[in-house]
Amino acid sequence: MGDQLDQPYFQALGDFVDGERARFADRIYPPEREVFSAFQLTPFDRVRVLLLGQDPYVRAGQAHGLCFSVREKVKPPPSLRNIFKELASDLGCVVPDNGFLVHWARQGVLMLNTILTVRDGEPLSHQSRGWEKFTDAVIHRVSARPARVVFVLWGGPAQKKIALIDTQRHTIVTAAHPSPLSATRGFFGSRPFSAINRALHAAGQPPIDWQIPNLG
Repeated sequence: MGDQLDQPYFQALGDFVDGERARFADRIYPPEREVFSAFQLTPFDRVRVLLLGQDPYVRAGQAHGLCFSVREKVKPPPSLRNIFKELASDLGCVVPDNGFLVHWARQGVLMLNTILTVRDGEPLSHQSRGWEKFTDAVIHRVSARPARVVFVLWGGPAQKKIALIDTQRHTIVTAAHPSPLSATRGFFGSRPFSAINRALHAAGQPPIDWQIPNLG
């Protein structure tokens, strides 16, 4: 995405985030070194699934650059616990002792938030500063790849991104958001993980091993 980094909007975004870090120090999440962790763990040429979130977790020590994931020793938040419940119901996976989802990222699941930074305790505090333009460009670039990709869009905001995706070539898996506010209205019972693996199989690709290893 080097073509985006030189554009005026991205430079303005960088100035804004730098100003936030100068003002709020370590209360901007995730830490600067982890903002682009999703791309480091899942390079573009290895993306098989794109899982879209909104913005990072807003409590200290949780966010590390992957949507829905938390650090190794951090208790999974409610949305992630609901994801694990559905995963157990869908594929029989054991609920792990952690919410560290790097295992998925290393298999080709690009775990992308639409907004990549946030202020402590203030959801969407970095909304409309430029991150959405950048991540829209990421979605468009993934959609332009010749290989079939499975796009996983949970909740209304994520599903608005369908307009950026070539639905003739790629598979779209949708459901309600796993938040406690909406999980019972279309996330539970949606069986997204088996749907993803069926789509990968149809494309001649191996399935994702969704079982998150216990850390002990």
